[in-house]
Amino acid sequence: MSWHQTPIALMAKALAAKEVSSTELTQYFLDRIEAGKRWNAYLDVSAHLSLEQSSKADAILAAGQGGKLTGIPVAHKDVFVTRGWKSTAASKMLEGYLSPFDATVVANLGIPSEENPNGAGMVCLGKTNMDEFAMGSSNENSAYGPVLNPWNSEYVAGGSSGGSAAAVAAGLAPIATGTDTGGSIRQPAAFCGLTGIKPSYGRVSRYGMIAYASSLDQAGPIGKTAEDCALLLTAMSSHDPRDSTSLADSGEDYGRYLTQAWKEGNTNAVKPLEGLRIGLPTEFFAEGLAQEVANAVNTAAKALQDLGAELVEVSLPKTKLSIPVYYVLAPAEASSNLSRFDGVRYGHRANEYRDLSDMYKKSRTEGFGAEVKRRILIGTYVLCHGYYDAYYLQAQKIRRIIAADFQAAFAKCDVILGPVAPDVAWRLGEKSKDPVQMYLEDIYTLSTNLAGLPAMSVPCGFNTSNLPIGMQLIGNYFSEARLLQVAHQYQQNSDWHLRQASEVA
Repeated sequence: MSWHQTPIALMAKALAAKEVSSTELTQYFLDRIEAGKRWNAYLDVSAHLSLEQSSKADAILAAGQGGKLTGIPVAHKDVFVTRGWKSTAASKMLEGYLSPFDATVVANLGIPSEENPNGAGMVCLGKTNMDEFAMGSSNENSAYGPVLNPWNSEYVAGGSSGGSAAAVAAGLAPIATGTDTGGSIRQPAAFCGLTGIKPSYGRVSRYGMIAYASSLDQAGPIGKTAEDCALLLTAMSSHDPRDSTSLADSGEDYGRYLTQAWKEGNTNAVKPLEGLRIGLPTEFFAEGLAQEVANAVNTAAKALQDLGAELVEVSLPKTKLSIPVYYVLAPAEASSNLSRFDGVRYGHRANEYRDLSDMYKKSRTEGFGAEVKRRILIGTYVLCHGYYDAYYLQAQKIRRIIAADFQAAFAKCDVILGPVAPDVAWRLGEKSKDPVQMYLEDIYTLSTNLAGLPAMSVPCGFNTSNLPIGMQLIGNYFSEARLLQVAHQYQQNSDWHLRQASEVA
């Protein structure tokens, strides 16, 4: 059985029917991880720990107490601290760090225990590679080398959750967790031909997530289908009193609308999306968008229209400002969050130094990579006296205007549709020497993080070089279940999400 080609929704049914055991599934993926090291998707794998967990999952299933996800393997982005596995955020600063506790996301998905009675029963396969401290769009900023795209190993997998995306696309995990600060779930999902969703800010606890920009970071799943993402997001999402930004009502069943028509009472199976208004922002289809990407997204829009949806034109006039706003606010928060890594409390400490000040300088110089240093410097600059009002406060004001633009658009539509990125994946090294060119790749994804809105990437085609193209669906606050419904209906009538990466056996 080709389990790496099987959606987790079907995997769960096979486990329940005892067609396969969790231990057999786990060993299957551990063998594929060993054979697929060329992708550099994982930073830490511990087979004995994974098999210990799978044995416990099998016992739960044998007792008839399993849930929807019990026994299914999952990979975790290395930004989530995970007991037993190294948690490094792909940085030399945290090399070898072992956390004494699990992040809430890891605990929610993990094997139930006295300490964690509500765990979903999934088996951890290991920790996936990423851009250092989640800073990047290509997964070339990892201290442990770039992740390669399973569709073409000469191209980037996208970032910062590139390891999670490559692991699923290469069949090294059936599903994986990621985080999205400015597009870091959606962009690698698009580049690797996968489905990924960033929920509304506060839906998923950030406790135990190594912070980049606290007001923007949000965790979510990367999988093969919208149904798989709905299953994982439901288990990930819960109120967490340890996270002050966690929503009180964050837990719900995100798959409840998947098989329903958009409008209650609609029995027309050919037009399940009748009544749905899809907004097409003029700014998302302007100069800078690759023609092949535009064609694929427009074709997907037409397919949704054929399913009964109405296409309407909307405007998000401050789209271009999302880049300068994000690259003021995110580095400012990073500067504050990463100040704790000083070689004293924890993190890398230089071997030789003259005094305390020299130790700080050398420890941080040696421990952080170039992109992390760049963003810390930018963030420190905009927070300095004399620049705080001119940059940071102004950016916060524009952030509010960007959020208001979305609300004006949602007065005319239910869901916004556009591209995930201006182009498909690029060659390794092509943009790494020009940070601004790299930053411009996030133009369509940054604004949703600034506004705190849910958004997802759905496969919708390929370019002439056989590289995947993703479309982006954006919803109003707390409309994840509706976004997943639209994506599921699209996937029921297309096969882009079923294609297998061309360099994967």
